[in-house]
Amino acid sequence: MARKSNYSGAKYANGNYKSYQKRYDSNKLQIQKRAELNRKNREAGTYGNRDKKDVAHFRSGQTRLQSQSKNRAFNGHGKRSRYS
Repeated sequence: MARKSNYSGAKYANGNYKSYQKRYDSNKLQIQKRAELNRKNREAGTYGNRDKKDVAHFRSGQTRLQSQSKNRAFNGHGKRSRYS
């Protein structure tokens, strides 16, 4: 007999991504990280102006502006590492 999943909704190869992501994004640490990046993006004057820039975290702990496509491309596709 199969085990009942804790996640509801559409199934994917790695389980239910949407409900997992919802739980992950509501984590206090993730909320703090997102709030910090949004604050830094506002300070840089790029928040909501459609300039295709994000504030990115780096291994040293520093943040800097980076193109959205590069900042969001660390998900295992290609050879680029997350912390360049």
